[in-house]
Amino acid sequence: MRVVFYTRQGEARDVLNLGDRPIPDPGPGEVCVCVRFSGVNPSDCKSRRGGGRELFAPMIIPHSDGAGVIDAVGQGVDPSRMGERVWIWNGQWQRAFGTAAEWIALPAAQAVPLPATLNEAEGACLGIPALTAMHAVRKAGAQHGQTVLVAGGAGSVGHYAIQMAKARGACVIATASTASKAAHARAAGADLVLDYRREDIVGGIQEITEGRGVDSIIEVDLAANAVSYPSVLASHGKVIAYGMTGSEVSLPALRMKQKGITLTLFRIYDITEPERAGALEELAFFLRNKSLKHTIALRLPLERVAEAHEAVERGEVFGRVLLDLQA
Repeated sequence: MRVVFYTRQGEARDVLNLGDRPIPDPGPGEVCVCVRFSGVNPSDCKSRRGGGRELFAPMIIPHSDGAGVIDAVGQGVDPSRMGERVWIWNGQWQRAFGTAAEWIALPAAQAVPLPATLNEAEGACLGIPALTAMHAVRKAGAQHGQTVLVAGGAGSVGHYAIQMAKARGACVIATASTASKAAHARAAGADLVLDYRREDIVGGIQEITEGRGVDSIIEVDLAANAVSYPSVLASHGKVIAYGMTGSEVSLPALRMKQKGITLTLFRIYDITEPERAGALEELAFFLRNKSLKHTIALRLPLERVAEAHEAVERGEVFGRVLLDLQA
């Protein structure tokens, strides 16, 4: 089978290679998926570049997200899953071989049945972005009568989070850095989008909420935005942070304590099993009911993987960058 791999870390064009490997056999409790599309995430690019994340195996096949068809099952897996269309989560989490290959063997639970409402390209958009958004929205408790601030509403996670919070009945405010990104966030259903480079975010939120503040924040960059939390959150508000720049953050801890603000940080790769099950169940409900839009920015063949990584790293595209393994 054709695979993308790297044996050292660095820039995409320097270290990503195209090669061949045997098709894997599924072990007990595993399935083998013929991958149709592989999704590229910022975390895939960070792992490839390095920067403190050392290689944990001699060879890495990158990418955690993807979609395809099960064509073999291991011992203990229901044979009826053969031929099932699936989307994949955590394909390369703590494993050397991810979805940038024509086949992948992984635990059966990580190959989720793809609803008839989605094609395989849309299925490859899910994984990290959709599960991160779903878990954050659930942690935020978004519901009718509440106002949620989604920081970075044009990003893949933010775009899903806006849609999910709206589907739960919340009022959603989003932030963006350009007019085109603001338009993308509005297309997801945001009730209001504020340009954080040109507008007074604190003043705008205070005006919109009549001085009360928002009930929760779904945060893409804790380090950049923490200073404003006491000013934009209502008393006993919540911050659900899935991202940050850098490894350390300065918090206005006293003011947050005085307002009873709760801060929750998580990484979607290793949330608890009950949390994962709840997120998957609610996400499946939204997918069956066609409640979510899936934005695909680029579809590139496997041999253009370096171009795909560079597009994600530049951050200039709206939506997912996919590798088409059958192109």
